[in-house]
Amino acid sequence: MERERPDLICPRCNAALKRVQTEHGIFWACDGCGGRAIGLELLRRTFTPESINPLWLHAINGENVPGAACPSCNHSMTQVGLSDIRDIRVDVCRLCHFVWFDSHETDTLVPRSPPSPDPKQPSLPQKARELVAMARIQQMARDAEGSDFDSVAPTEWWQVIAGYLGMPVEFDPVHVERKPWVTWTISVAIVSVFALTLPHLREIVSQYGLIPAEATRLGGLTFVTSFFLHGGMIHLLGNTYFLMVFGDNVEDFLGRIRYVLLIALADILGNLAHIAVDPHSMIPCIGASGGIAGIITFLRASIPRARLALMFRWGFYWFRWIRIRAWVGLVLWILFQLVGGWAQIRGMSNVSAFAHLGGVGAGVAAWFVWGNRNATETAGDEL
Repeated sequence: MERERPDLICPRCNAALKRVQTEHGIFWACDGCGGRAIGLELLRRTFTPESINPLWLHAINGENVPGAACPSCNHSMTQVGLSDIRDIRVDVCRLCHFVWFDSHETDTLVPRSPPSPDPKQPSLPQKARELVAMARIQQMARDAEGSDFDSVAPTEWWQVIAGYLGMPVEFDPVHVERKPWVTWTISVAIVSVFALTLPHLREIVSQYGLIPAEATRLGGLTFVTSFFLHGGMIHLLGNTYFLMVFGDNVEDFLGRIRYVLLIALADILGNLAHIAVDPHSMIPCIGASGGIAGIITFLRASIPRARLALMFRWGFYWFRWIRIRAWVGLVLWILFQLVGGWAQIRGMSNVSAFAHLGGVGAGVAAWFVWGNRNATETAGDEL
């Protein structure tokens, strides 16, 4: 299965690259020159350590020969030796973790094969074991990079502002292939509703917010209307930010119909969890947090190795950026919600942590149902 990706450009002939799905992952191919852009993780899953270890060793040694422009970020890649035997050099992007292979250069790599059940299989020679050990050390080093202190700041000005306000920032965002029309539409609708209701917000919240003791009023319509209502500017900006930053990736992954179903399911389960905590409450519950919690959970389950950047600051001038794995951030966030749920039960918080946890449950359920569909659609394609 192949689809054009116009924002990824071949560094050799400037043609649009095509997305190719394999049983191990996705790579990008050029029909013109035959080149391929392959991520480091896909290389590890596809080829034997012995055939790709020289690439890692040369990268570790810090070869700084300028290469072609990265097909993704357009930064200059670094040329490193692919093999100690043949004079083949490939381009590696240190930012996007893409490796660019010219036509037929992947032919020198040895594909992985299923492990042999034969217990008498001879052990690897000493040199090969050393190379495997070096590859594991390099993997550990790369994993450590996922959580480092005093990291470089994001390049976009709005990301710096978001970090200063305490929001997580995608350190290496996933590319999307389709315009996120549903995400944009929902965001515009939320902002528009807030602007229209602001002059009479208290009365409208009382009428259209979800009240646990009257959950079926208006024929259950408040399950929907409460999603678009927000109690203030901070509440609005927070939810809109998370929806815009993370929703486009999930919409691209699931498609528009399943994406809407995920948001609806997460919002409903979040509301039901909130009602279950105090079914006699007469306090209206509003906001899109439950649906957005489902989106974030599904995304982080889909791409657990993605990284987030967080700003830690003291006062106005002192700050540090750190990077953490997305799944670590999700686990920490869930722990905070559990603490918030305790505070909610004790009457110490007006934030519905249980609505967030209900959305998390929906995101996990959606991952088990839909999460692996892309991996099986075109299994069997070759690099």
